[in-house]
Amino acid sequence: MLKLTPFHSLQQYLPHNLHLSLFQTCSAPQEVEQLHAFSLKTAIFNHPFVSSRLLALYSDPKINDLGYARSIFDRIQRRSLIHWNTIIKCYVENQFSHDGIVLFHELVHEYLPDNFTLPCVIKGCARLGVVQEGKQIHGLALKIGFGSDVFVQGSLVNMYSKCGEIDCARKVFDGMIDKDVVLWNSLIDGYARCGEIDIALQLFEEMPERDAFSWTVLVDGLSKCGKVESARKLFDQMPCRNLVSWNAMINGYMKSGDFDSALELFYQMPIWDLVTWNLMIAGYELNGQFMDAVKMFFMMLKLGSRPSHATLVSVLSAVSGLAVLGKGRWIHSYMEKNGFELDGILGTSLIEMYAKCGCIESALTVFRAIQKKKVGHWTAIIVGLGIHGLVDDGRQYFDMMMNEYKIEPTLEHYGCLVDILCRAGHLEEAKNTIENMPISPNKVIWMSLLGGSRNHGKIDIGEYAAQRVIEVAPETIGCYILLSNMYAASGMWEKVSHVREMMYKRGFRKDPGCSSVEHKGTLHEFIVGDISHPQTKEIYAKMSEMKEKLKCVGHVPDTTQVLLCIEGEKEKEAELENHSERLAIAFGLINVKPGIPIRIMKNLRVCNDCHSVTKLLSKIYSREIIIVSTDPLKPIAVVGLSSYRDSSWSEVPR
Repeated sequence: MLKLTPFHSLQQYLPHNLHLSLFQTCSAPQEVEQLHAFSLKTAIFNHPFVSSRLLALYSDPKINDLGYARSIFDRIQRRSLIHWNTIIKCYVENQFSHDGIVLFHELVHEYLPDNFTLPCVIKGCARLGVVQEGKQIHGLALKIGFGSDVFVQGSLVNMYSKCGEIDCARKVFDGMIDKDVVLWNSLIDGYARCGEIDIALQLFEEMPERDAFSWTVLVDGLSKCGKVESARKLFDQMPCRNLVSWNAMINGYMKSGDFDSALELFYQMPIWDLVTWNLMIAGYELNGQFMDAVKMFFMMLKLGSRPSHATLVSVLSAVSGLAVLGKGRWIHSYMEKNGFELDGILGTSLIEMYAKCGCIESALTVFRAIQKKKVGHWTAIIVGLGIHGLVDDGRQYFDMMMNEYKIEPTLEHYGCLVDILCRAGHLEEAKNTIENMPISPNKVIWMSLLGGSRNHGKIDIGEYAAQRVIEVAPETIGCYILLSNMYAASGMWEKVSHVREMMYKRGFRKDPGCSSVEHKGTLHEFIVGDISHPQTKEIYAKMSEMKEKLKCVGHVPDTTQVLLCIEGEKEKEAELENHSERLAIAFGLINVKPGIPIRIMKNLRVCNDCHSVTKLLSKIYSREIIIVSTDPLKPIAVVGLSSYRDSSWSEVPR
């Protein structure tokens, strides 16, 4: 390490005879800071070599201290073009491209930029995606004679390619004489980004030479275009695969829904990085393979990899899908121990996870602990309160967001408010809220009104809402199902037949109800009247016990929830008793240890009778029972119940 002479002995030197070799050989951050302090103390900072060298050292990638670099730049009295170029590059390389472009605007009032300045600011435009500003700089380059400079042209091809202006990129490319592999790659990448994969393939064949990136760009482009088999064929032909190409192939498989092939490829990789883990976890979550996403996350931790914010967002979403509160609490604890801030999307994800896992108290605790609340946090807590049927609290937070925090409600916020009102039976108020919204309502909001009308037997409002859904999104199968169910619950069988005929003509079909319980790492699934489970005998015995206990507490089955034209009350009661969630509850009572919540996932909404039965069974057996609906029409619904808490079922749009 460089040893500096004490200040009092160095003060004898004047700028003209200073040992400038100290500045020339200095490279470590501590040495640079010492020399910086010395230059200010001895008033030699304004020596042109000293200030320039300090700026260059702080801007060097090895030190890369943008704050000190800007401080030096601002103190230089006579700035040269080299000084401007150095600080602009430092900003762009540190992902502050906007500030770099602002400095460039100041520069052109003092100097004409050169072939070092222009590529740098064009690169900044590419990173920001500001193609219009890039075109202005392109025009300036032509005007001052740098239009044919190879570095300027290369940066223009890259900028136009990344910004989607592929015709402009091709025009610059075709006008160039010397084209290296980087330039070819930029153009191929541009065509792949624009979906012009055939042209990208043609250019790939025309390339005089290729590198690993050339292959990877095409693999990634083919994968993103849905041509996964072609991508794999090219991937297998690669002479040398890099980590980026492996990750691109895994991403392609996950996006196409082929998570088995993605996993197979994952285990063939020579090494995994954070991107690999994120692709696997997010890919599983995207494909609804929540258990696999959570397992992959814990495998990642076991092997010593540190997750990023993106990793945690994906795994928290998977935990929400499974409604496994214990895993969610563990991840929350891990985040706190490892210093992850909750001010951004992580806070939103945690609130959503706790709410969807049936623990609104923890969701509120997280929300209140966030110092700088953003729109996403408000959205998550309002949705969460709605999930748990807390109508007054939902209204309170909605009003607080507008009046105290001055946040303008979005369409999603209005959707949450409408959903809360519908669940509470305030359908006229919900209808008025929709009609007076400053934003045009979407199908999700109209579906909330239709769902509320179906639950509360308001045929006129339900028909009004259904008509609006059909106007904005006629392909919404859930609209026809809810409308049919609403008519069936009211005994209007002619209208049921009419709606079902409409569905048949339009090729719509309703998926059968399915409920599942995760137990000891295995997902146990049940459909209506299921007899395929190994514990069928025990399950139906438990259901008989449940039936007797329900009778003892005075439960009367709500046969209006039978949506089939069945004669006789006993037959209707028998149909209700075999609903899939009842089988899942019976399985849970048999297998899940007392004190541990029984968490059930269902692909469709929960009928009112099953909701009432779940509440009663929770009290009868002193067990906490939570049902999470993953209904694709209105994706998340939670029934959070226990002997200590009586919450209403709800359906909340994602």
